[in-house]
Amino acid sequence: MSHLPESSKIPPMPDLLPPAVEDGPGIGSATLNSANATFNPDLQLQPGRFVFPQLRSLRAGCWLLNYKPSGAPLVSYDGTLRVESHSEGRTASGDLYQRPVIFLPIPVVSPFPLLQSKLGASRNLALKPILLAGPSPAAGIPILSRSRYRYYVRVTSLPEYFYLGSSFSLGFQLYRFTALNSWVLDNTLTAQMVRMAGPAGYPSPSNYAEGDVKNAANVVVGRLSMGWLSTYLRRCTVEIDTVNGSERPTNSGVGHTWTSLMDAVGWQTTVHLSDTNVAEPSGNSWSNAEMHAAMLARRAVVNLDSEWRYHILAVKNIDSTPRGIMYDNGGTDSNNVPREGVGISSHWIIDPGWGTVSGQRFGTAAAPYFRTAVHELGHALGLYHNSADFGFMCTSDVIAAGATPATPFPSNIQWSFHPDNLKQLRHYPDPFVRPGSVAFGGASNAVPNIAPTDLEAEVLGLALEVTPLLGELPLGAPVRIGVTLRNNGEQPLLVPASLSLKSECVSGSVSDPAGTVRSFRTIIHCIEDSPFKVLEPGAQIEESMTLMRGAEGALFGVSGIHEVRVEVHWEIEGMVAHLDGRTSVMVTAAVDASHAEAAHRVLSTPDAHLVLAIGGDHLTDGIAAIQAALDSPVLKPHFAAIETKRLASRFMKRKPDAKAATALLDYDTVMSSSEHSKLERLIGDAGGSLPKVNKAKAKPSRLTSAK
Repeated sequence: MSHLPESSKIPPMPDLLPPAVEDGPGIGSATLNSANATFNPDLQLQPGRFVFPQLRSLRAGCWLLNYKPSGAPLVSYDGTLRVESHSEGRTASGDLYQRPVIFLPIPVVSPFPLLQSKLGASRNLALKPILLAGPSPAAGIPILSRSRYRYYVRVTSLPEYFYLGSSFSLGFQLYRFTALNSWVLDNTLTAQMVRMAGPAGYPSPSNYAEGDVKNAANVVVGRLSMGWLSTYLRRCTVEIDTVNGSERPTNSGVGHTWTSLMDAVGWQTTVHLSDTNVAEPSGNSWSNAEMHAAMLARRAVVNLDSEWRYHILAVKNIDSTPRGIMYDNGGTDSNNVPREGVGISSHWIIDPGWGTVSGQRFGTAAAPYFRTAVHELGHALGLYHNSADFGFMCTSDVIAAGATPATPFPSNIQWSFHPDNLKQLRHYPDPFVRPGSVAFGGASNAVPNIAPTDLEAEVLGLALEVTPLLGELPLGAPVRIGVTLRNNGEQPLLVPASLSLKSECVSGSVSDPAGTVRSFRTIIHCIEDSPFKVLEPGAQIEESMTLMRGAEGALFGVSGIHEVRVEVHWEIEGMVAHLDGRTSVMVTAAVDASHAEAAHRVLSTPDAHLVLAIGGDHLTDGIAAIQAALDSPVLKPHFAAIETKRLASRFMKRKPDAKAATALLDYDTVMSSSEHSKLERLIGDAGGSLPKVNKAKAKPSRLTSAK
């Protein structure tokens, strides 16, 4: 895995805490009555009987949390505390968002009225800061603005089993959110919480507590309040749109629905069955760009700062995958919002050998069709593939291959998330699971998602070679990298069938001259299969990738030497196989003002990256940035193939334009071998032919490499 600086790692999720007995609804206490003993809130003696103190435990579910640091009257943090009680004990975590402050104009009376009148009416006002009210407990689990996110709360201690009386100790760590996918431990604190009647609006007023917060030096640093809201931990909406003739994935046909499955996760989920007549833009097979454009056009108007809404689009066929895909996973699309949308194909004909549904149209096979929709939603929730069981994040092909005559596919589907995934959905920081926050893969870029590091292993005999197509490039140009996986051993080995950036096995990072590390991985996630192949001794797999931007921004945004690291991970017999390779490229400074202007345009426009990845005509800002690069003699050779691919691909009602596409190409056009092959096919399908280009630039130059 990527070894990032300590401050760039995600906060660790909370450890398992000791078991506790759940409170009764709305009571928060246990009462034992007998002839001589009764549980009461306080220990006291009454004539003729002995009275015990009341026993309590912290109620499971979602609590509304507020933290006010001392000495800062205009600083207040609101959020949620998630308390999970399960057979192995309890786990708790939370997130905090800073409450907004507004400035209201107030009249000012000057001691010098004549001077004030000469200065004008605008000088009669001053601005007064006002701390806005927090979320209403009567509204249920709060959804707060993404831009106000500040802390992850990792709970380190709760009362063991029961606690006596009306107070308990709560230990927690605050991890400050510093940048995309980056947290740093800010403080380790303890609060002595005192139960009291909750303010108006709380559904269970007896489950409310406040207390002073102290640091390790036992100094009071703030005040914490918490009030119980719901048995659920989080809440969201799932919207489903379909084209005419595609089935809605709403249930398994054997008793499972979105509500029942998400109830088991602990998420309060509203399902919105929306349009059933989404128009097919260019036939019954959809490109990723077309699905993304359709989501923006047909999805209900939504503000992701007040609602967690995920979009599922059911179409007949998808160009890039047979079953399902998350096409909207990076925050570099036309609305700069990651992890909103997934697509599912209803008209794929199920492969032979897939049990009792072999040969059926996918949309008519309710169980695997619905399961795939849940699987893709899992990716939108930030989860990776997980073949530790046959649960939702395992792929359909693996589940089908694991069937037996006694339990054929799809009867062997496990209708639940793996326990590791359940913990992530319940206790990952909000930005990793809510739509529209950090890009997909952030959690896994920092630390292993499922397997701990000690389960990683290098496979003897395999070598990964990484080479740049060009060793030197001008500022603003995309960097094309060749990757070769070679079996130097004497035994055939099982390896990923593809090393492209559309494979979830491949990720990487770029370190700039200042040592800043930025990560990259696929923008289009989940061709739901994870295909593998046997690599014979002496054989190799070659692939190329074009790099421009990652989750943290432009990968090559300054001049100087950049180190590129490519990693490949895949599961093999319970272990995580790991290979990595490195290379370097030199980014040269701008040669003149026009080059500098074009480079700035490309580097500062996130959509330019998405045009490279999925194409389409709806990414107007990205297309404009690439056009600026094409107008630069320095950058045109590096962007011509990208624009050619877009023009040579259909989009909605626009047909491929082979003439306009080939007009951009000349002998000096820079493209990788895979780009050359794809353009040759696209332009050939459109009735044209690919002109000759510099073949020396069509293959990696292998200037530098590392194993």
